Amino acid sequence: MKILTGRSSTAILLLLLLLALVMSLSLMMGGFSFYPSEFIAGLSAQQQFILWEIRLPRILLAAVIGAGLAISGVALQALFRNPLAEPGLIGVSSSAAFGAVFVIVLGGTLWHEVSAWQISVAAFLLASLSTAMLYLIATRHGHTDVALMLLAGVAFNAIFGALTQLLITFSDDTQLRSALFWMMGSLANLSWFSVGMVSVFVLLATLGLWRLVKSMNAFLLGEHVSLQMGYDPKWFKWQVMGLSALIVGVSVSMVGVIGFVGLVVPHIIRLWVGADHRLVLPLSALGGAILLVLADLLARQLLYPAELPIGLLMALLGGPFFLMLLMTKRHRRLSSVQGKRL
Repeated sequence: MKILTGRSSTAILLLLLLLALVMSLSLMMGGFSFYPSEFIAGLSAQQQFILWEIRLPRILLAAVIGAGLAISGVALQALFRNPLAEPGLIGVSSSAAFGAVFVIVLGGTLWHEVSAWQISVAAFLLASLSTAMLYLIATRHGHTDVALMLLAGVAFNAIFGALTQLLITFSDDTQLRSALFWMMGSLANLSWFSVGMVSVFVLLATLGLWRLVKSMNAFLLGEHVSLQMGYDPKWFKWQVMGLSALIVGVSVSMVGVIGFVGLVVPHIIRLWVGADHRLVLPLSALGGAILLVLADLLARQLLYPAELPIGLLMALLGGPFFLMLLMTKRHRRLSSVQGKRL
């Protein structure tokens, strides 16, 4: 079956060009700006350090994490068969943040030294646990109760948020600053090691989810239809939950909680190219990378010389979009009811 049509090929090309443009602007703009003429004439040692050791790793990490969060949003929406499923809304991100903060605050009493991989493992385990619990609560006989899913997500956010606050109460000044970093989300002070570690895990999880795109398309028709088409729904569900949790856990462990990327981007992509996950998944990855790189640029520029936490910025952007999405679904439902009455 032919996947790439003229419209989808145009979408891929436009998103690639837009990503290159946004990354170029983010690379050149900031407290220390670069101009094309300086690249031609040659950069000073100070400029090279800022470019290669501070700004470029940050931009690449924003692109990788943005792509990963968008992909996890697509996967969870396929799992729950609902476009409102998103790691931040249903409590996956907050549970991952709790795991990270738990290691930050209490890790010193359990291990001699706390490392990045321990924080990542804790975030992944808590994200996996909350995803599995949410699915078990919201799904019965292959049908997901959307209202119950969102209410359970609200409860998870409240529970893990309260537990995180409780840990912060017992933290010292250093632990408090680190914990606030996870809660607000930030791409500052990250290294090439962070880029490499996140990229490896996100790439592996993305390849795993890419193998499931046909299963995602079948699963949208229902578990029974998916089974009749030769796919194992149970194995599919656990793979999606595990791989999505891996992306969210690694991302949160590095940059903190950044919400709404997995909600906004897949919705826009579906409106553009349709619901085929063979297109939605890669295009959402590009869209998520564009959105987070652009958001990071705005976070650095809006309050300069101060920096706006990117998690707060995404909440300010994503909250109104979520309300708009809910109002659109409500309007369509009312229109459908009125049409049936007529």
